Amino acid sequence: MKVDTMRQIDYYIGVPLCFLGSIFQRLVRLLIKNDMKPPKNILFIELSEMGSAILVDPAMRKLKKETGAELYFAIFKKNKPSLDLLGTIPNENIYIIREHNLFAFIIDTFKFFFWTRKRKIDAVIDLELFSRFTALLAGFSGAPYKIGFHAYYNEGLYRGNFLSHKVAYNPHIHIAKNFIALINALLSSKEEIPYSKTLISNEEISLAKVNIVSEQKKTIRDIVINCTSEFNPEKNKIILINPNASELLIQRRWPQPNYVRLIKMILDKCSQAVVLITGDPHEREEAQRLKENVQNDRCVNFAGKVTFAQLPLLYSISEFMVTNDSGPAHFAAITDMPTFVIFGPETPALYGSLGKTTPIYAGLACSPCVSASNHRKTACMDNVCLQVIKPDHVFTAILPDLEKINAERK
Repeated sequence: MKVDTMRQIDYYIGVPLCFLGSIFQRLVRLLIKNDMKPPKNILFIELSEMGSAILVDPAMRKLKKETGAELYFAIFKKNKPSLDLLGTIPNENIYIIREHNLFAFIIDTFKFFFWTRKRKIDAVIDLELFSRFTALLAGFSGAPYKIGFHAYYNEGLYRGNFLSHKVAYNPHIHIAKNFIALINALLSSKEEIPYSKTLISNEEISLAKVNIVSEQKKTIRDIVINCTSEFNPEKNKIILINPNASELLIQRRWPQPNYVRLIKMILDKCSQAVVLITGDPHEREEAQRLKENVQNDRCVNFAGKVTFAQLPLLYSISEFMVTNDSGPAHFAAITDMPTFVIFGPETPALYGSLGKTTPIYAGLACSPCVSASNHRKTACMDNVCLQVIKPDHVFTAILPDLEKINAERK
């Protein structure tokens, strides 16, 4: 389904269902008292963002360490591979909802409620900020503990009244810290209004790193060699360019002519550099246009050449990556590769990568224009916030890394 179609379903069907469902849940709570024992089977719900599956990992690891509970996760099918990168959630504990068509979506939704009861899920942590759909999934999951973000007196999207632990979403701290706040609410020994009255340090949102061996690196180098005769592992250095962003927010895309100019500047400055344009197989045609505009054999269309699971291996043999604000910035955070992330409609203060990253952000008066209160849908059709970031600006940011490559040649 298209993103706007899902938004419309979430609004026109989700709002009345959340209203009626909240009334039903209140009646149930009056008639049936749940035995609030410490939870043993805890479900996370985050459907639509691949990057969030990485950003929530510190929170999941904290909960596992503190409680020893069995962790589960519900996610859209297309985003499930992001959970596999760190492997915090066992594959058999992941529930997949197919979002490609409405019929499959409805079937998987109803099956979800049987799945949670079969696995005796006793706590659900809803990571979404605005989705009524996930509020309904949590509300009717059968779990006595339901933890999620609540608007209180703030203006925001109506999501019903299903939560047992209402956490105040803080738009002034990183989303990874907001996820930790959800965990702290569940772990709290007393009721709080609002949850969570805790101080969350930067150390708490540090990411685990993926372990990569030499043989795995060789496999990826061989793939690069097969794609271009210009790459010699003994002398060339790989620089990655990710010019894509998901259909969820296409305004995050830096103009392609800027990428053309930047790549040319990189190749002129560093004769050892081989630039790989990354992306999934569906983005290969766009990557080819970018390559053809660069007109240099050391610029390679690499879109679709590695699987999603191989991305960390690619990052491990690369010098750095320049990318739009999108999933790869977060996937790279589980490696030691530096990233330079170009922000516009969103802010790095809330959604910056947790890895070795340098955000590039103009900070216009209209930015960020998407948030939890507008379903991440902006009226903007002219992303000046990205257009004002010129190739010279980005080149200045990456220049020290290029000069380091040149220095190694001498």
